[in-house]
Amino acid sequence: MSEFPFADEFGPARVEHLYEPSIGLQAVVVVDNVAAGPSIGGVRMAPDVSARECFRLARAMTWKNAAAGLAHGGGKSVIFADPGMPIADKERLVRAFAALVHDVHDYIPGPDMGTDETCMAWVRDEIGRAVGLPRALGGIPLDEIGATGFGLAIAVDVAAAHCGLELNGARIAVQGFGAVGKHAARFLAERGTVLVAAADIAGTIADPNGLDVAALIAVKAGGGRVVDAPFGEKLAREAVLDVDCDILIPAARPDILTVDNAKHVRARLVAQGANIPASVDAEHVLYERGILSVPDFIANAGGVICAAVEYHGGSEAAAFAEIEDKISRNVATVLERSRDLAVPPRSAAQAMAEERVRAAMGYRRWR
Repeated sequence: MSEFPFADEFGPARVEHLYEPSIGLQAVVVVDNVAAGPSIGGVRMAPDVSARECFRLARAMTWKNAAAGLAHGGGKSVIFADPGMPIADKERLVRAFAALVHDVHDYIPGPDMGTDETCMAWVRDEIGRAVGLPRALGGIPLDEIGATGFGLAIAVDVAAAHCGLELNGARIAVQGFGAVGKHAARFLAERGTVLVAAADIAGTIADPNGLDVAALIAVKAGGGRVVDAPFGEKLAREAVLDVDCDILIPAARPDILTVDNAKHVRARLVAQGANIPASVDAEHVLYERGILSVPDFIANAGGVICAAVEYHGGSEAAAFAEIEDKISRNVATVLERSRDLAVPPRSAAQAMAEERVRAAMGYRRWR
């Protein structure tokens, strides 16, 4: 029996454990499946990442890229380090990582938690390939423009209609008010929603009458945490999951929603902004409670769609158009399948993604 969390007909195609003791670099790269084309997947940096997390995220990217109909497979990498280290140390670490993935030609790095456009510029400088690059290098800075958050807003818009929810005036709570969550809140505010709670690593800020999204984003841009805002009630970090709201957006780390806390979610709709934020059992609890949950690799594909458009020479405008088109169609398809087959949305989404990966694999001599 393989020790890999995922070792089946789909992958992984390649696993690399990277070390450079002279600067303390430890990293893992997983190329899961490249049947549709070279894998695209973010470079995650955190002190508590794990090889298992990397495997799971790479597989999630396989499903995400397939569901989005991209000419790319799934991959991921993790660097075991504190992303808040001095910038010179971070540059040295990222460049060393890039040098070690130079020959992993079927992996295209992109930004993820703990890395950004600047990091991808360093990677591209070392190995000649990366996505999510700064505009100065001809890239589409997907975190800066909020590509994933925009896609989430599209997913919420489509899903809301399926559960009879009017977006104008709908109350939203965002768990993980960072690169994804803040933009989702911004784009949804433009559709008339009201942000009633937001959380980051330091805690939760809440106000049933609504929080000022722009002011909260400004606090974060200045290096603060949501609880530093001079308004709203300050609560524990986990409290955001219990807030009375219409829409909950988990947009931080994996495994936030568990069987235990899923029983207390008070939203009508959950749009998964993070990768693998909920266990399968937690999603089943939501389904049994009548809460519509849009799976991660369907709802949060905006970033990788943008990355693929950039990689193939497209414009920022083309990226937004592709995100809206692909995510709106996929959410509608998954929710219709879920309804018609009487299965949870994840089951419907998984079946759709597997169909597309198998179809791509059918054209190759091997994976």
